[in-house]
Amino acid sequence: MTLPEAYQSQVQHIQPSPKFQQQGANGVQAMPFPGYTVITPPWCEDPKNDTIYQALERFQQQVIAQLEPGLLIPVPPDSFHMTLADLIWDSAYLHAAENPNFEQELRDRIQVSLQKCQPLVQRETPIYWQVIGLFLRTRALGVCLVPREEDSYDRVIQLRRAIYQNPDLMALGIEQQYNFTAHVTLGYFGEAAATTDRSHLSKALDPLSEYWLGVDPPQELWVHSAELRKFDDMTRYYRESDWAALPLSQNAATP
Repeated sequence: MTLPEAYQSQVQHIQPSPKFQQQGANGVQAMPFPGYTVITPPWCEDPKNDTIYQALERFQQQVIAQLEPGLLIPVPPDSFHMTLADLIWDSAYLHAAENPNFEQELRDRIQVSLQKCQPLVQRETPIYWQVIGLFLRTRALGVCLVPREEDSYDRVIQLRRAIYQNPDLMALGIEQQYNFTAHVTLGYFGEAAATTDRSHLSKALDPLSEYWLGVDPPQELWVHSAELRKFDDMTRYYRESDWAALPLSQNAATP
């Protein structure tokens, strides 16, 4: 996904994201896009990962400077995170939330899933995922992450299985809709994506992605906690103190 050939193919399909809209002279505004997800703590609540998120904030600005003005709408750096399991969002969430018990049932059943997988995923050894290059999606741009070693991969996959194979969650309409591609989103495409020079964009992305191949030692994200979070749009992910959360390393402080 980080090879030049992938960018050449994928840039042909990029589109403006409906998650953000131009608001005249007032700039860009995040549009309502509510739902729930299981993620690592966002940067604003995760000082353990300051080093990598500071590097990604600098890289985000570098990417914006290299691309056509208005092409990439950056997400707030303090919202940087790694998604562990998408749950429900947008129209599916709005429909489900018509049931007044839905949100409490969702929270309870995620708690059961995390408790079930705790013996499989919580160990003394930490989970680390490394930045490997740019990740281009139809409506977004981010960086790809790869596991430092097999154990870091296996424990995240076990966590996802405990969530998506929970029949009580499936009964709420929660199902796995995408293959897992670990990433941190840097921004979403704006209106300029409809008319941008795709060949030029492809050529601009390749050297930006190659930057990460020269970083020594690699930038690593410590995946020390999995947390249920709610979002109203793509700029903030929040939770209450009693919502489901699982420390993934035994030496990690409980959120």
